Amino acid sequence: MIKNYEINEETLVVLPIDKNTTKVIETNESYTIDKNVQKIISESCEYYGSSYEGRLKGTKGLTGINYKAPIIIEESSQLIFFPTSSPRLDSCTWLNLKKVINYEKTKLGTLVEFQNGEKFELNISKTSFQNQIFRAAMLSQRLNDRKIRKK
Repeated sequence: MIKNYEINEETLVVLPIDKNTTKVIETNESYTIDKNVQKIISESCEYYGSSYEGRLKGTKGLTGINYKAPIIIEESSQLIFFPTSSPRLDSCTWLNLKKVINYEKTKLGTLVEFQNGEKFELNISKTSFQNQIFRAAMLSQRLNDRKIRKK
């Protein structure tokens, strides 16, 4: 089991196993981390030079979203992750916006397909999942708009 992990461009999803253990799935590997999901998200934000709270404030400033808000973990590579539920819940999963290529309704929730062909069923309705995707895409678009205006 790994003690430290920073989210990177290869990270697909950060899934809770239990209250203090997380499974991180990358494009070609997966890891079990001896930390909860929120700690990994927070430490990854700090690794790239901001706090989780700062990232939330940035999202709110760009989009007005403050509940189940997507965040920019790292700006230059547009590493944007979005939660499946309130991040305060131990069951919250975070997904990399750029890596999701398809999703469909299932009996139990939503089947998510990633760029590498991996599929995961999440306990979230397709409508809620779609809403989270749209919010993350809006954050990405607003970030792009700002970059274009600066040039």
